[in-house]
Amino acid sequence: MYYYGGATAVGIKVNNGVVLGAERRFSYGGFIMSKAAKKVFLITDKIGMAAAGMIADMQAIAKSIKAEIKYYELTLEKKALVKTVSKLIANMLYSYKYMPLMSEVLVGGIDDEGPHLYVMDPVGSLIEDDYAAIGTGAPIAIGIIESSYRKDLTVREAKEIVIKSLKSALSRDAMSGDGIDILVITEEGHHEEFIKT
Repeated sequence: MYYYGGATAVGIKVNNGVVLGAERRFSYGGFIMSKAAKKVFLITDKIGMAAAGMIADMQAIAKSIKAEIKYYELTLEKKALVKTVSKLIANMLYSYKYMPLMSEVLVGGIDDEGPHLYVMDPVGSLIEDDYAAIGTGAPIAIGIIESSYRKDLTVREAKEIVIKSLKSALSRDAMSGDGIDILVITEEGHHEEFIKT
């Protein structure tokens, strides 16, 4: 499937957290529309989302799910699980299956059941995995992740692999570029960082 917005986003789950990352280029066909398009979103203090595809669709998904989860937590007076957030996004994507939101989504975070990473395609297929890469640069990024991934990675090591995989994608995928946003989520909280490339 051809994504007008392009992009590359990756995620890695480790024993005590999740690392999400995405680059910042917003392109349409062969034209770079912006070099400052953020594709990593904090949903709650312990759950984040990274996406690839059309930037407007990514922003719409992030805005909608933030509102849904805020309502969910206020109504039920409990914190949402990573699986709950992922299923709500998957349902949202599936509800647009005849006119899909052109965005692949990664949801990662940590809850009472531990760290989780979920992957979704534009029509809401939902898969839990230890690591994933999505977008036009995914074939390049996933090779880097697979060659370096171990079950006992630390958060710091996972962050380095995320950065390395995105830098590789940026160097080969014309739809990706212009810096990297990183979101690290652990039991202690979250940390966001921008890395110039």
